[in-house]
Amino acid sequence: MRRLLTVLAAGVPLAAAVYLPTASAEPENGSASEPFACSAPSVKAPAGTEVDSVTAVRQAGGTITGTGALGGTVSGVPAYCEVTVALTHPGGGDHAKVRTWLPVSGWNGRFQAIGGAAYLAGDNGVGLGTAVKNGYAAVSTDAGVGDALDTDWALNSKGQVNTALLKNFASRSQHEAAVVGKEVVDGVYGKRPVYSYFNGCSTGGRQGYMEAQRYPDDYDGILANAPAVNWDEFEVATLWPQVVMNNEKTYPSKCEFGAFTDAAVKACDSLDGVKDGLVNDPSRCDFDPRRLIGTKVVCDGKELTITAADAAVVRKIWDGPRTASGKRLWSGVPVGADLSALAGLTKPDADGNVEGAPFQVPAAWVKLWVAKDPSLDISKITYSRFTQLFQQSEAEYDKIIGTDDPDLSSFRKSGGKLLTWHGLADQYIPTQGTAEYRERVEREMGGAKRVDDFYRLFLAPGTVHCGLNKGDGTTDDLGALTAWVEHGKAPKTLPATLTNASQQSVTRDLCSYPQVSRYKGYGDPAVASSFRCVSPSRH
Repeated sequence: MRRLLTVLAAGVPLAAAVYLPTASAEPENGSASEPFACSAPSVKAPAGTEVDSVTAVRQAGGTITGTGALGGTVSGVPAYCEVTVALTHPGGGDHAKVRTWLPVSGWNGRFQAIGGAAYLAGDNGVGLGTAVKNGYAAVSTDAGVGDALDTDWALNSKGQVNTALLKNFASRSQHEAAVVGKEVVDGVYGKRPVYSYFNGCSTGGRQGYMEAQRYPDDYDGILANAPAVNWDEFEVATLWPQVVMNNEKTYPSKCEFGAFTDAAVKACDSLDGVKDGLVNDPSRCDFDPRRLIGTKVVCDGKELTITAADAAVVRKIWDGPRTASGKRLWSGVPVGADLSALAGLTKPDADGNVEGAPFQVPAAWVKLWVAKDPSLDISKITYSRFTQLFQQSEAEYDKIIGTDDPDLSSFRKSGGKLLTWHGLADQYIPTQGTAEYRERVEREMGGAKRVDDFYRLFLAPGTVHCGLNKGDGTTDDLGALTAWVEHGKAPKTLPATLTNASQQSVTRDLCSYPQVSRYKGYGDPAVASSFRCVSPSRH
């Protein structure tokens, strides 16, 4: 996790969901374990596309080093056949590559698609390698776009939005990868997968929800964590901390922001019945940042005093964006999350002055897709201009990339299962947006019990963006999903190892939303058995 946070601090957003799934047991119907010739199969173009080329290369495996800004490695990958299918949409001028990795031996009969991160539509090699290591045939697509921070494709030469590539990135390329990948598996192994899964976090999580909403027959199970749904809204909303600092002309340091977060966690820690270094229900945390006014903190060897202006900035960031008249636009940064992730600053100049340093993902979205002006100065956005940009993004892009359609009836009818966890200390995607989407699905589809039959959400206390299985804790989420899909064992809880405020590992059974974890009143607070899931308190 330390390396990931270092990368994020350097400006790489929305960490890719690269899991280490343990559910690799062979399906009952058997698998293709015999060696095969790694040759290019015949591939029929998905509807609306043409196949440019199909290539096949046998790879030795070993250690896979992830490409691009996200990097990473996975070792112990067995030999695999890499089939690359290049697709284009006639008239769109786009060229997308779909990569399918197939274990040379030991295929478990399952198929797994790997989602992307930030503006990276697919996997950088680590997720594919991990899936192959666990016996899956795996697929991913680049959608014809670039790396995690590559937005050169956003506008065409006329300064207009490249609609073909936006459609690829938003929805259709993931569906086409599912179609092509399964066809490749059939062509190489001589049989189709017994079970098909999607696995993604952040952008990958959004892609999983898009699959459930628009292409409900693609996957038996979808693992979609910290999902970037409500894209058209939350992307603009995550510029709010910068807008607040610039308009209030107050720029608290990372250290000062940390003091507010630590104080809030300390104040709200015991809401679950015990002080355990975790805030189980941040929505109930009503810590007032003004309580720290006058407090002295030591930052980089200098003693600083928290001011009323500092507290006002934090209060607005936690509260979230509002219009000038006070109407709520979106959720703020969750209490307990790292405020400096979105409220980044430049290094002090010779006179000690700093400026806001916007997170690159929302900054690019607002500049290129919303304002369509690469030269837009984020630091000059007023509160009223922010509201206008937020509403414009909603109006222009909700139907394209919002990924917030609550009607999952076709997915339920197909027999699909959707499993999601989201960190309650997510510094990049407000957790409340995911919870509110789940509530909308309940209203649309007949209540919580009926939705629980096919869609379950688990919120992870103290967990950062895409943090589980990346050094900030662990959970066998894919194992839980496969047990649900293949054996009908719906997860009542999601066992996990979490990291508390003291950086200690504790075990918890994550509760199925809307339930929250509460201390029983006895037992070791570091052990899951000392807690039970209860309905949340209302206030």
